[in-house]
Amino acid sequence: MTDSGKDRGRHTVVSAEALRHQIDLVLAAWDMAPDDRDAVAAMLVETDLRGIESHGASMLPLYDRMRRAGGLNLRPRPRIVQDGEAIALLDADAGLGHPAAIRAVTLAVDKAERMGVGAVAVRNSHHFGAAGLYAEMAARRGCIALVTSSARTVAVIPEGGAAPVLGTNPIAFAAPATGRDPFLLDMSTSAVAANKVKVYSYHDTPLPVGWVVDGTGQPVTDPHRGLTLCFDGEVGGLMPLGGSRETGSHKGYGLAVMAQLLGSTLAGGSFSPFRARGTGPGAPDNIGHFFLALKPAAFRDGDAFPDEAAAILAALEATPPADPDRPVLVAGTPEFRTRAERIARGIPLNDAFLDAVRGVAAGSGVPFLLAGGA
Repeated sequence: MTDSGKDRGRHTVVSAEALRHQIDLVLAAWDMAPDDRDAVAAMLVETDLRGIESHGASMLPLYDRMRRAGGLNLRPRPRIVQDGEAIALLDADAGLGHPAAIRAVTLAVDKAERMGVGAVAVRNSHHFGAAGLYAEMAARRGCIALVTSSARTVAVIPEGGAAPVLGTNPIAFAAPATGRDPFLLDMSTSAVAANKVKVYSYHDTPLPVGWVVDGTGQPVTDPHRGLTLCFDGEVGGLMPLGGSRETGSHKGYGLAVMAQLLGSTLAGGSFSPFRARGTGPGAPDNIGHFFLALKPAAFRDGDAFPDEAAAILAALEATPPADPDRPVLVAGTPEFRTRAERIARGIPLNDAFLDAVRGVAAGSGVPFLLAGGA
């Protein structure tokens, strides 16, 4: 099934199971361990189910380049370096970040259930996908969660600068709420994730003003030029969250530095500009992640937090909307709704992206399964 909508470009609708099978075939051809394959494929598909195309299966071409460069360990043996009652440090052994992140957030929640708080840092990792999925795991087990991470790509310009120095450094926060999906905030600290620019390039859709600027601070709306500036440019790149000083980019800049220090520096992870200067081609990215879990009942009498959280979210949603066709929502709701729709109808994947996956499959010696759609 294809479509040629003006803004979306041509796309093919595939089932979640077909997409997962395709990813698993590729990862198996790369000789990734079965348990790690299951974790990576599950997280990539789950991300695409929620409409977060920038962090789903579209990452496969990048992972392919990383493994060919030699820095990605496809048979890692993560190990706990430090383990206390409420804290731990995990070394991911230069593997993809998804399996290590699942282990880390699980450990953080286990500690929180015993101690009221659990904090686990990860070093020597790689890209771990959508940060919000790990925060949600903790919330589904009754904990409040904060997740941060550094990023490999130097794409974000600091406030007032002309050249990129920072990564997109995501922050995610989740909280359980009785009788409904958790509150789930998942955001880059840049105006948009760098991989979202890649998605716009796939769709050949103009970039919104405020996402990418050139070396003189002028907006860039051409998605292909924007992609080059984000991933290969020495000047220009992504703006911090806020888009300009007048609209709060200094706040996004501060949050990006916070995520770097908490998500990576704390664990001994890299600062990407330093890593790029100090290591040769093919060196591991040494990305860092941080997972904080809090047990609400440890901080207040009783266990009413989820009930009160649900009441707060309902009150927000009951706010009279400025546009009757666009009701007030809370963080996470659009993604949960998209997930339900895509479970029922399939996942629309841009055909330019599918061509890239077809190339990865061919280079890995496995069949391409997604041409026929759902």
